[in-house]
Amino acid sequence: MRHNNTGRRLGRNSSHRKAMMRNMVTSLIDHEKITTTDARAKELRKLAEKMVTLGKRGTLHARRQALQVIQDKKVVDKLFERLAPRFSKREGGYTRIVKLGFRTGDNAALSLIEFVEEEFTAKVKAKKPVADKAVKAAPAPVAVAEEAVAEEAVATDEVAEVEEAAPAEEAAPTEKTKDAE
Repeated sequence: MRHNNTGRRLGRNSSHRKAMMRNMVTSLIDHEKITTTDARAKELRKLAEKMVTLGKRGTLHARRQALQVIQDKKVVDKLFERLAPRFSKREGGYTRIVKLGFRTGDNAALSLIEFVEEEFTAKVKAKKPVADKAVKAAPAPVAVAEEAVAEEAVATDEVAEVEEAAPAEEAAPTEKTKDAE
């Protein structure tokens, strides 16, 4: 049992796994999207989010911490100068994982991990139009509904009286409607 052991092993020893994740996060920042397996993408997301957070800090110490993981100065420059300003207003969730299907050969589940491209805008609660509030605020009163039902009953009684008085006239209109069709 793996109690209190977080993270996926990915079938590698710790040094191999660490090197693989460093290479993958470097490629992700450089190309801004990569295709990999689901498990690797989920592990990579953790490290990529930490790197963007370091980039948002923008301090020399944060740059040195990023260089410990990334080890390519051009990619670190891209992280600090282009990616971090793009996510300056975003609190988190810098990456997106999209399921692609299954790989031919070993049938491994593939995913595309990429940085979110659209600009983040804080959600502002939109005010509902005034017309909608008026309709919702003034529902039909019960008395009005009762009057409508009473009017229908009176109209039905009048139609019944007219039908009793002239049964021959009723047959003629039905034949006309059949001819009109």
